[in-house]
Order: sequence, then C-alpha cells, then structure tokens
Amino acid sequence: MCGRTALTATPDDLREAFGLAETPVVAPHYNVPPSQPVAVVRILRGSTARKMDQVRWGLVPSWADDPKVGHKLSLARIETAATTPAFRDVIRRHRCLVVVDGFYEWKKNGKKPSQPFFIDRPDHRPFALAGVWDRWVSRDGEVVESAAILTQPARPPVDAIHDRMPAVLEPAEWDRWLDPDVNDALDLLEPRTSGLVAHPVSPHVNDPRHDDVRCIEPAEPAQKSLF
Repeated sequence: MCGRTALTATPDDLREAFGLAETPVVAPHYNVPPSQPVAVVRILRGSTARKMDQVRWGLVPSWADDPKVGHKLSLARIETAATTPAFRDVIRRHRCLVVVDGFYEWKKNGKKPSQPFFIDRPDHRPFALAGVWDRWVSRDGEVVESAAILTQPARPPVDAIHDRMPAVLEPAEWDRWLDPDVNDALDLLEPRTSGLVAHPVSPHVNDPRHDDVRCIEPAEPAQKSLF
C-alpha cells in the first residue's frame, strides 16, 4: 500500500541528493494524502537534466474523460502495470521518481483501531519511489500533471505491517528509470529489500488535515525494526 507520504528535506538537500540542475521550490509536508501535490523528478524528452516538479498524486491519463479518475489511480502494482490501460503506456515513456523522506502504513489490530507506522531511512535522508506520470489537458485548456507510485509485495519490516509497499529505487538505477528513450525498465522493479526502518506513530497522522512534525514522532513503545 502507501496511503500517505512525507517530504521535509530542505531544497538544498534535495538538489544535492538528486543531482538537480536547479534548486527546487518545495515546502515541507509531514502528511501528504492522494490528490495532493507530490514532488517528482523527471527527465523530459529533449533534455538531459533532472528536474523536480510538483504534480498531483493520483494519475490522470491523457485520454481520460474526467480528471476525477485520478482519485482511484494513486498506486500501480508492478505485477500488472505493464498491461493495465491507465499505466501501460506511461510506464514505458513517462517514468519519474516520487521523492519522499518517508511513507506511512497502517497495521490492522483486530477490532481495535489500526496502528500507523512511519517508514524511512536510518539516516532520515530523502529517497526515491518508482513512479509514473502523465499530462491531461481538458477541452478548455486546463492542464493537470499527475503521478502514481508503483507498489510491490512487502518486504521486512513493512511485511509485518502491510502486504504491499512502494517500490524503492536506488541512486544507481535512477538514470535508466528516468531516461525517456528507454522503453523497458521494468526489470528494475523486481521485488527486493531496501535499508528502511519503521516505527509506530500516533493516530494524529490519521487525519490528513494534520501536517506537522507530530505525524512522524515515535509513539510508545518506539521500537524500530530493520530490513
């Protein structure tokens, strides 16, 4: 799964981490739900430079009749993305990195409320989730750029929380994933582990209107587990 993300890194840190030609204009967000803007890194056709932009989370295919379809297309399974109509073209020509420094998963707890967890790197640095994007234009000229996150079967420690997780791309894989002239990069999405950690957080994050540091603060008992 991946119901929410967070990105709180500074613009300078993002420029350095992702090799951007320009310093991005981004504000910190601790609790980003689908339909809200997420930061993506792309290499647009005709360019060789990585560029970071804000796009809507929830893919609106260029051929869609209504942009509201994006509410149902925030995530794409790696097992079926190449054949699903909404994703099969963009996964070949419109790939991106969805930039986060953490994401949330909820663990079911019987009849009790689900327990939210925050998953990030041990050093709390930003990292990249595999994503796809598209550009939709209405008959009136309204432009919506949007993205979806690719998911894989969960690996530790996320598998103890949920059965799905985002596909994480390592820096050595970014160039190939982003290259618009590479039609097939699906082998980069083979399910594998990454050095992430998880800790429980408070129900404060459950409300998408809450967007502050309390969303990521460890709840008691704050026991981290490592891949």
